[in-house]
Amino acid sequence: MAHIHLGEGSFPLWALILWTLLGTVLVSAVVRRIRKGGIETHQIALAGIGAAASFAIFQLNIPVWGGIHMNLTGLVGILAGPLLGALIALVVNIFSAALGHGAVGLLGANTLVNASEAIVAYYAFKTLLGMDWDVFPASASAATLGLSAGAFLMGAIIVVSGVNGSALPRGDLTIAVGGLVGLNLGVAVIEGLLTGFIVQFLASVRPDLVGLVDRDTQEEPTGVTA
Repeated sequence: MAHIHLGEGSFPLWALILWTLLGTVLVSAVVRRIRKGGIETHQIALAGIGAAASFAIFQLNIPVWGGIHMNLTGLVGILAGPLLGALIALVVNIFSAALGHGAVGLLGANTLVNASEAIVAYYAFKTLLGMDWDVFPASASAATLGLSAGAFLMGAIIVVSGVNGSALPRGDLTIAVGGLVGLNLGVAVIEGLLTGFIVQFLASVRPDLVGLVDRDTQEEPTGVTA
């Protein structure tokens, strides 16, 4: 949902290097965890479906305040787990940048933003379920929380980096970016509700896909793990 839509050369060189290095560290840690722990077959299928859905809706951009859109990263995190969710964020950003949606130089920064959405949504969902929340409020709240975290991280990255060629002082830039973050928080609520409906439907037909068990039979969890 949050995404830095600035063009090539918008960030100073030191910022590009910093966010690229941090993105590389994150992806390397994820790949190492996956190679060490392995992934289940159904997770791979979910990851493929999630990546396709995320990429498709990612391209539906509303040209408001630099561009806003949904990207289903909260849903991807809940279904595929935090590790595959982070890799999906990378893949979606790579293909989007190839189509001109986001600068290639900002792949590291945007991967950090979108991976954080999937990771936070996954752990928030598991935490809320552990507190005996129902599926809909747990998934809707978790997705909203994850997307909100991504929006704040996006804003922080822009403010910390600064924008080349911008005549705005850092304080005014912070205010402008704050407006963009606020707009994204509103979209986060909408996408969170959509995620809640999708997860609730999946839980009714295939609870194993969302890491749920039949609470009436008290079965052991058989869902997605990462």
